[in-house]
Amino acid sequence: MVGSWLGKRSNRTQRVDRVAAVPMPAGAGVLTCRVLDPVNQPVSHAEFVVMDTAGRKVVGGGLDPFGSFTVTVPAGEYRLAVSAEGYAPFRTKVTVEENELASLGEVTLHVARPTALPRPGDWEIEPTHSTIGFTARHIGLAKVRGRFNTFAGAIRLAERAEQSAMHVVIDASSIDTNVKMRDDHLRSADFLDVDRFPTLEFYSDRFWHRGGNRWAVTGALSLHGVTRTVTLDTEYLGVGNGMEGEVRAACRASTELRRDDFTVSWQTMLARGIAVVGPSITVDLDVQIVPKG
Repeated sequence: MVGSWLGKRSNRTQRVDRVAAVPMPAGAGVLTCRVLDPVNQPVSHAEFVVMDTAGRKVVGGGLDPFGSFTVTVPAGEYRLAVSAEGYAPFRTKVTVEENELASLGEVTLHVARPTALPRPGDWEIEPTHSTIGFTARHIGLAKVRGRFNTFAGAIRLAERAEQSAMHVVIDASSIDTNVKMRDDHLRSADFLDVDRFPTLEFYSDRFWHRGGNRWAVTGALSLHGVTRTVTLDTEYLGVGNGMEGEVRAACRASTELRRDDFTVSWQTMLARGIAVVGPSITVDLDVQIVPKG
């Protein structure tokens, strides 16, 4: 078990006047906990999940400004997980009795050990196991998802990771939403205008460590003849080995782009005043890299 309780490590279940005075559904009890960091400060950005013995989520969410949560659940056996960016997760089992308060007291989250970074040197995106996808809102309701099927990227990892750099080139004509008529429209002058602007390019030499496995990668995105500064919210997933023993590293990243910022402004409205295409696009990347050469 990662994390620790301050005081007794067993569940402290008690009936207290203030809980007994609050009407509760028949067969229910209350579970409460306060989450602290190693210097006894509340970890208010932590999240908790309460699961039943079969692993199904019963309730979950964020903590209050004091790092606490209090929830009413059916009496029974549960598993509790508490997690926060930059900290090792805390997990335990807890029993909630009918019409009683199950208090775990104060739980301490310990700072997570950073995941080992890839070795310095030249790396490249391995496209077979990488995805550059996007999501757009359609008629204010559904989401349309797509991807770019052809892209390449090089990354130079420095001894000091913050001094690294990357360059990614995407073939604009490889856009794919699984509907040919829509893809042809996206390639036209109304959107990407691939005849005039055949590629999208992203270059960055600004890597910022946000704590834990979170990084911000800020750079220049050139799209539709316009270059803007974009920041990728990035989660580093670690280093591993492929089927043939080759070294690989992986990350996930996302950002949101406003179409007007890149003059991709085509729009038409439905009769009731709803835009056919939303004003912003969410970009999601799942990337694996391998040593170059």
